Amino acid sequence: MNIKYLFLLSFLFGLGGVVPAVAQNYPNKTVRILVGFAPGGSTDIVARLIAQEMTKNVGQQVVVDNRPGAGGNIAAELVSKAPPDGYTLHACTTGVFAIQPFLYSKLPYDPEKGIAPVTQTGTLPYIIVVHPSLPVKGTRDFINFVKARPNQINYASSGVGTASHLSAALFASAAGLNMVHVPYKGTGNAMSDLLAGQVVMIFDQPVSSMPHVQAGKLRVLGISSGQRFSTMKDIPTIAEQGLPGFEAISWAGICAPGGTPKPIIDRVYNEVARVLKVPDIRDRLLRDGIEPVGSTPEQYAEHIKREMVKWGKVVKDSGAKVE
Repeated sequence: MNIKYLFLLSFLFGLGGVVPAVAQNYPNKTVRILVGFAPGGSTDIVARLIAQEMTKNVGQQVVVDNRPGAGGNIAAELVSKAPPDGYTLHACTTGVFAIQPFLYSKLPYDPEKGIAPVTQTGTLPYIIVVHPSLPVKGTRDFINFVKARPNQINYASSGVGTASHLSAALFASAAGLNMVHVPYKGTGNAMSDLLAGQVVMIFDQPVSSMPHVQAGKLRVLGISSGQRFSTMKDIPTIAEQGLPGFEAISWAGICAPGGTPKPIIDRVYNEVARVLKVPDIRDRLLRDGIEPVGSTPEQYAEHIKREMVKWGKVVKDSGAKVE
């Protein structure tokens, strides 16, 4: 046999042991999880719970690095350009994969090649909340109220093209409503005006709205999941209140730079999935309206493909565009 051929074979077989060894030694320094939003939101909460628990398990610090701006695009760009070695991870969201590619004419990252799915950490349904001055008790009441007042009722969102905006747009389309969209720079600003009665409705995540509902400052009309949420069973779904089949769910996950070796992706997946099974963490997430998932990288990739089809159409139908 040719000596060069023998050398090539031995080199290739040698690599088979190198890549697993890299994963076995991972991590040997601090791991960063980039979050594309300010501290305190659901994406940040999930990332911090994962970081704290992983730090206990892997023998190295896992820290959260908030890089807010451009709907999460700043963090996504940084991750896509980071070395594919598992030391820069991303708290990726619906927006990064399923909304921004259709919303922006040009992105600073490649959602298909620049970012690799690792695991879906959770699903996040929205609740419809209204100012208590509105004379409605449920979703069906709200639909009838708005239909009698076309283009007179406004609703808030955390920004043009956000999941909050597009969930409301999907709802308006399904119910045949004409409402006025008032976009804000973040949920905090939108919530302030909703509490003051400057706007009357928002699709929001339970973690930021339910404290106001419990204090009697807002009224919840329904939840956007297909079934009632396990820790909020008293909130009926939108689907059971006159819009059968309606579902608008945001989601979050952990991703890595494109090109990260499969053994490292699998190691991160196993660590994160283990965290999501910790009873105290599961209970905390459920209380905040987040359903823990922990899917495999392959399952997460398939989920993203389906979501791109769904939300791509919603973006197109809504006419939302950001240059």
